[in-house]
Amino acid sequence: MAKRIITVALTGAVTPHGYDVPETPEDIAKTAYECWKAGASVAHLHMRDDEGNGVMDPVKFYQTIKILREDYPDCDIIVNCTSSGDNRVSDDSPYGNAIRRLHHKMVPGIEMGTFDAGSFNWGIPGGIFSNSPTFLTDVGHLYLERGIKPEFEVFDMGMIRAVGVYWKKGIVKAPLHFQLCLGVVGGMDASPRSVQIMLEEIEHLQKTGNLPEEVTVSGFGIGKGHIPVMLAMLANGHHVRVGMEDNVVYGKDKDGKKIMATNLMLVQRAANIIKSMGDEPATGAEAREMLGLKPLDREAVVKALDALTIEEIEKAKQETKDKYGTTYFAAKGMG
Repeated sequence: MAKRIITVALTGAVTPHGYDVPETPEDIAKTAYECWKAGASVAHLHMRDDEGNGVMDPVKFYQTIKILREDYPDCDIIVNCTSSGDNRVSDDSPYGNAIRRLHHKMVPGIEMGTFDAGSFNWGIPGGIFSNSPTFLTDVGHLYLERGIKPEFEVFDMGMIRAVGVYWKKGIVKAPLHFQLCLGVVGGMDASPRSVQIMLEEIEHLQKTGNLPEEVTVSGFGIGKGHIPVMLAMLANGHHVRVGMEDNVVYGKDKDGKKIMATNLMLVQRAANIIKSMGDEPATGAEAREMLGLKPLDREAVVKALDALTIEEIEKAKQETKDKYGTTYFAAKGMG
């Protein structure tokens, strides 16, 4: 019986009000716990400001992780924090690049962090998702220093190859974990064909020595591509991501009316599909072993979180602004 990792992307940066998206630290932590009980072993965390916009605020990451680890002591879900949750700082400026990784630098208990392996256009119309080599090199070194495992979000074929380059340069280390992100206009489409092409490219790069043998792969499709990509990933023996960041529609009823999703509904469906295939959702402990992460020492994490104060984080935020000069500008969300 194989174990499959379910990552739940709870909030995202742009899913708007009106859907059942957790936005406060309390709601995000609570939803992560509920999804863990249903079979999720990784929580992919984004934060929102008080107006509901995606924000890279280390205080909110700190508050969320603190609540999750202190208020839900039985929960061993893996904490995976985004490095790209606000287009207002995704401009490749020194300030933007610094604020995007400040929570990874300061907040205890972060076990994984996203490493979006290239830049691309979100859509038409839409903005540019900037992930420069300078930013990614800095993120890679920080993750190594902090013992955070990169989650390589790849949107097209070139990004897979780029991950191999960062690996060969020693900026990231094996084992590597890929997340196939499918359905963005500027990347591969959300289809079983794209899944197959990208998996074959990973295998080819492994055979030619341009990726290590120690690789795990997960994937998701945006919107209506959600189910086809999930089934294709599982059919190929890999892992899946679900959640309200990527898809807000669960399906349609017999009259053709949309059934709106919740994070819990999406996790439960993924878990049921995995079980129907004769496999099982991985527990948090099992997923850590599969991903090459250390076992969770909850007491140590709680102690480290208690030793850090919001005042210290706010001071670091201000020092970052003073050092680099903020380029923060008004925007409604990613793209």
